[in-house]
Amino acid sequence: MRRERGLDETVRRFLDRSLSVNVATSDHDGRPLVARAVAARVSPGGKRLTVLIDGRANAALVAAIAGTGRLAVVFTEPSTHRSIQIKDDNASVAAPTVEESALPGPYIDGFIAELAGMGFTEAFVRAVMEFDPADLVALHLAPADVFDQTPGPKAGERIPA
Repeated sequence: MRRERGLDETVRRFLDRSLSVNVATSDHDGRPLVARAVAARVSPGGKRLTVLIDGRANAALVAAIAGTGRLAVVFTEPSTHRSIQIKDDNASVAAPTVEESALPGPYIDGFIAELAGMGFTEAFVRAVMEFDPADLVALHLAPADVFDQTPGPKAGERIPA
């Protein structure tokens, strides 16, 4: 079901933080492909999302999204495991704009702060999130389907627009 409106305010506020972000798709043969994002941004109004990944390290995933348009993105708050999944079957791949290329620095700094309270060191988080800025790829999607994926009885429930 394609959404006509953007994400609701509660979801936008949740996503507008430095969260753990993983992207997934499958290739034409149905093989799953997964990558960790290094930054994400929700457009004003919540109608578009941009997710940045290391394109060289995830070349097969980038090619699959470019070929199929299918993309699922899961945003998770590590300290609570609160998770929201957003899907689109018409996602696109592009070189990041100058503005998008600047997103990972502050995003990763925020993620370091989120994980510090859980005992993870800055060095560890930077190693996990390491990427070459020259290899950044922007994934653009519209939230066609949104699900609560927080572990518990409501996991998998659709979040209405």
